[in-house]
Amino acid sequence: MESKEYTLGDRVEMKKKHPCGSFQWEIIRMGADIKIKCLGCGHIVMLQRSKFNKQIKKVIANEEKAEQ
Repeated sequence: MESKEYTLGDRVEMKKKHPCGSFQWEIIRMGADIKIKCLGCGHIVMLQRSKFNKQIKKVIANEEKAEQ
């Protein structure tokens, strides 16, 4: 199983789309649980890390990392 690397502030794409139509989310809290915010409508969801790892499709580069 490949390990997925992500940090606070990263934008991620999930496998299933949110009811608002967006696939993209921003990580706003990390710990045993991960809190993500929908970039389409601003809805916030908290997921267990194991469930998050199953539902994530890919990590989109953090804007701050891209500038460096």
